[in-house]
Amino acid sequence: MRTKTIATLILLFYFLSTVVSAISFSKIQLPRNASGPESLAFEFGTGHFFTGIADGRILKYRGPTTGFVDFGFAAPNRSKSMCDGTHPASTSLVCGRPVGMALHHQTNRLYVCDAFFGFGVLGPEGGLVNILSTAADGKPYRLCDDVSVHQPTGNVYFTDASAVYNIRQFKTSISVKDSTGRLLKYNAETKQVTVLFSNLSCPGGVAVDDREKFVLVSEFIANRTRKIWLNGPKPYKSDIVNTRPRPGNIRKTRSGDFWIAAGMIDRQTQSKLLPTGEKINANGNVIETVNLEKWYGSKLASEVHMFDYKLYIASPLVDFIGVYEH
Repeated sequence: MRTKTIATLILLFYFLSTVVSAISFSKIQLPRNASGPESLAFEFGTGHFFTGIADGRILKYRGPTTGFVDFGFAAPNRSKSMCDGTHPASTSLVCGRPVGMALHHQTNRLYVCDAFFGFGVLGPEGGLVNILSTAADGKPYRLCDDVSVHQPTGNVYFTDASAVYNIRQFKTSISVKDSTGRLLKYNAETKQVTVLFSNLSCPGGVAVDDREKFVLVSEFIANRTRKIWLNGPKPYKSDIVNTRPRPGNIRKTRSGDFWIAAGMIDRQTQSKLLPTGEKINANGNVIETVNLEKWYGSKLASEVHMFDYKLYIASPLVDFIGVYEH
């Protein structure tokens, strides 16, 4: 009997060890005094990635040996001595604030949304962002937010979170439940920007599907994700496909599913939001949920990005990129 008990305990210990070891979390630390990584864009061939931080810089991570290097910025009069290492509260026109970004792999062009300067692009050499658009339909972008590239065509879809409030007025936009955001398209051939959908409630994330049939757009204030059709029987109509608190950026996987950063209501308090990542299909059905509370506390993530079977997590409230493996 004792032998069986010992054998059972050994088996249980082995099982628990396997479960624990199946999940690991590590941090890629940003440079000294740098913080606020909002979004990520990966190079497929190298695994290197780009991110925008609170002091206005776009950094490129070149692997553990080299680490992060300065790659670009959107503010034309940006001063390194004045801006580098500044706190997120210092976000200003002087320094800029890159938020959303996506790489077109065929041309190696990095498309960027800067909260102050609008929608632009960087070539492989980096440097000053070439601003392509600051307004559409006569309305300037108040908070250019997230970007998604349709790889086959090079067309770019991006969001303007509000037509009224800028990034420094973000809390006010939440309190009044602003719904003046827009989904826009940059045509790679004509170089023109068109408004595809209006009256969105702080569209904080965007992802176009492989066939350019639809776009998923998250609405941060309204706590939902829309599927906006680009063609078919109901072009430029939408369906609400997912409802989660404070959804952020959406990133498509190579298999055609999507990872979305969101909040999860704490069961104990029924009020506090916990940072999570959710894998959803094109219809918004949840396939997998990852709870990030252990490493982020109550600080929400802005992006959960799958690359090479790992989840890379960005959050404007921390000074590192999280890497989750399971």
